[in-house]
Amino acid sequence: MPTPAWLQNPWKQNPWFESVAVAQRRARKRLPAPVYGALVAGSERGQTVADNQAAFAELGFAPHVAGHRAQRCMATTVMGQEVSLPVLISPTGVQAVHPDGEVAVARAAAARGTVMGLSNFASKPVEEVVAACPSTFFQMYWTGDRDVMVQRMERARAAGAKGLIATLDWSFSMGRDWGSPEIPEKVDLATMVRMAPQVIGKPMWLASFLRSGGIPDLTAPNLAPPGGPAPTFFGAYYEWMTTPPPSWEDVEWMRRQWGGPFMLKGVCRVDDAKRAVDAGVTAISVSNHGGNNLDGTPAAIRMVKPIADAVGGQVEVVMDGGIRRGSDVVKALALGARAVLIGRAYLWGLAANGQAGVENVLDVLRSGIDSALLGLGVSDIRELAPGHLIVPDGFHRVLGVQAPLMTEKVELPGPA
Repeated sequence: MPTPAWLQNPWKQNPWFESVAVAQRRARKRLPAPVYGALVAGSERGQTVADNQAAFAELGFAPHVAGHRAQRCMATTVMGQEVSLPVLISPTGVQAVHPDGEVAVARAAAARGTVMGLSNFASKPVEEVVAACPSTFFQMYWTGDRDVMVQRMERARAAGAKGLIATLDWSFSMGRDWGSPEIPEKVDLATMVRMAPQVIGKPMWLASFLRSGGIPDLTAPNLAPPGGPAPTFFGAYYEWMTTPPPSWEDVEWMRRQWGGPFMLKGVCRVDDAKRAVDAGVTAISVSNHGGNNLDGTPAAIRMVKPIADAVGGQVEVVMDGGIRRGSDVVKALALGARAVLIGRAYLWGLAANGQAGVENVLDVLRSGIDSALLGLGVSDIRELAPGHLIVPDGFHRVLGVQAPLMTEKVELPGPA
């Protein structure tokens, strides 16, 4: 057997990593501080982004000692797309952590048999991404007027996108207690000079972009008007901030205009989940925008079961937020999710090792799912149920459900 290339040079780091945590450490080492800071993100005091992960540690497993299954299946479907594992790529904005950006992620998703979610704030055109991964869902914010939104939907449909994700949970929360990274409006000579001290200290990251033909331009090509230039990220962000927020009637309009599989992302409340069903959505994503939105929103995993219990028989329920290992995926499925979406996890893989790094993250999650299924004595993810978990009292957060009225008459004590 030939010796692996990395073993031939003992000073060369093994590109493979055994956990998402290792991928994160490598991403931090490789990326300029502002770029890494943008991936960590979070808002205000970071309460929600911390709870997204910490909540999983509150859940335990109830494993079997014998009777384990020799074969285990983790395949499922989401909005009509077959996937080999219940982990989808969540749409995230401008992926300037690697020259190939979203195209590398799409190739990894296709290689591992799952769905690619592409943001309309992405750094690569939808046509290139769908060519790399035909099972792509295009994501849109409520930004611009209706004619502009229809044009963007039509472009995604023409490119071959298989579904639409509408992300509407945004309150533009500002101010991080640990400080926000500097993200330039555009990368010009003045910007390069100002940020040179931070970039020059990360030569491998800089060299990867120089080999590809240049540094990222920080534009959003999927928001470009027909025949026009792509806006900068901040130009797109300004359009988003100045667009009046949508109503439930707008959600239904968006779903009708798309006319195919449609996911509403950012659902936290049972009453909102029921309104989404009324609007005719195919799926809902239980999500708090990765802790980047209204700080103090509960961890996504705490809200899954109440929402799945209420509407899981009518629409597909997926979860997005805090997934770092395969056992996290199993916990989400046991509480009623059909699948999960990952964001930071694959971005750290992308930063650490490009397409291979994203594939590595998906392999780590697949292996963790398989291990959990084995220990639980489960042969198929569809068999997972709350009984497979140890759930502490008060774990779930039931939002948007009116407390029952007190009907029993209570006699108050009179004066002593």
